[in-house]
Amino acid sequence: MRILILSANLLFALLLLASCKSNPQSENSNDAPLTIKKDSIQSHEVLAPIRTIGFYHGEGADIEKYEIEKLSHIVFCFTTLKGHKIGFRKTQDKGTLEKLCALKKNHPNLKVLVSFGGWGGCYSCSKVFARELYRKRFAESVKDLLVEYGADGFDLDWESPVIGGPPNHTTSKDDKANFTDLIKKLRNALPSEMELSFDANTFKRYIEKSVEWDSVMQYVDYVNLMSYSLPGNDPNRSGHHTALYSSPAQMESADLAIRRLDSLGVPRQKLVLGAAFYGEMVETADTINHGLGRKGTFKSYVNYQEISDRILTNSDYDYHWDSISQAPYLFNPAKRLFITFDDRKSVALKTTYTVENKLGGIMFWKLNADNYEKGLLDAIYDSNPKLPKKQLSTSNN
Repeated sequence: MRILILSANLLFALLLLASCKSNPQSENSNDAPLTIKKDSIQSHEVLAPIRTIGFYHGEGADIEKYEIEKLSHIVFCFTTLKGHKIGFRKTQDKGTLEKLCALKKNHPNLKVLVSFGGWGGCYSCSKVFARELYRKRFAESVKDLLVEYGADGFDLDWESPVIGGPPNHTTSKDDKANFTDLIKKLRNALPSEMELSFDANTFKRYIEKSVEWDSVMQYVDYVNLMSYSLPGNDPNRSGHHTALYSSPAQMESADLAIRRLDSLGVPRQKLVLGAAFYGEMVETADTINHGLGRKGTFKSYVNYQEISDRILTNSDYDYHWDSISQAPYLFNPAKRLFITFDDRKSVALKTTYTVENKLGGIMFWKLNADNYEKGLLDAIYDSNPKLPKKQLSTSNN
């Protein structure tokens, strides 16, 4: 689910800069962040719970340690291409999917989806899906796998049509139309009660080049927006990899993605906002502005478990809050280590944003990067309007 680092166009940047203050703000700032125009919510209106979708990429040994009742969906990651049909990356993955589907015995409202592809997982997608016969056979094989394991739907994570993903992935200008037809064939092949979704990058080039939005959205239940690992204005500078709002220092944000797709007429109720249960560590060139917006070099990814258990309790790191982007960050001035991540406060704000703007839900990568208790999933759940538990997972479907 890694996102390419791309620059936004200059004209949009100038317009955005004109609407903001000149510098990122501290925790005590009163500046209002950017927002889209929200639908009015009447005081008597009862808000329904939104989808809460957790992607899971692991062996399943720890799955029951998580509070599954706080999820509406769990997504198994990842399947791959075997010739022109869907298949497992390794034999052990079959057992993992069985464990996830078995959760439904104690959580009957939980939906289990199977995801295909992922970052680095679509090496041959462009060539295989260029043939209509192979698109048809792939869709049929997806249906067979879902029925065999008792899963509830399919998630297509092709990263990315036309613009590609990792450098060794082939692409074609025809990917865009082939992606639409693949989604159509999947919808026709799957039983009507099964859900169909796809994962989308949120930067301008992807939105314009990779997807025929006006054609494809009629076939899917929702689209998972990968509004994390966001490209900044300058890929060689530190920034918020999962900012809720844009700022003068960084254009890309979850809010900007929603506004871009809203302007194209994509139904908001089919947009699922992405949160990150992981951080990104950058070694900065200096200590100015606590490392934010400085030249730097990417070092590693860090799961929220490690951030929460080890780094937040480390006195070498200082916690900071950007009140414009609505995003936290940590900085170790001695080692010039900057960490951008989501915390309980930022995911709660994203959940509230999702509810108030009547989006289709919130999703996150990945469940098994969270704490078992009092983690990010808890913060999402506590910010999500509640119905009786037996109804929680069936609303919004």
